[in-house]
Amino acid sequence: MNKIDWKRMFVAFLAILCFVFVGFALGIRNFWLAGLFLLLGFAIMGFGIAGKRKRS
Repeated sequence: MNKIDWKRMFVAFLAILCFVFVGFALGIRNFWLAGLFLLLGFAIMGFGIAGKRKRS
């Protein structure tokens, strides 16, 4: 079994957490905050995908 890459695991966890916060912000009807977390989630995902391409 391969070793766990904790840096990538942390980046993936942050991206998922941002999308969870989008749901929370929509629940409290704060659409600006939801938009901010949505953009931040996509930026973190893009950072993770770029790092994966760079590594391989």
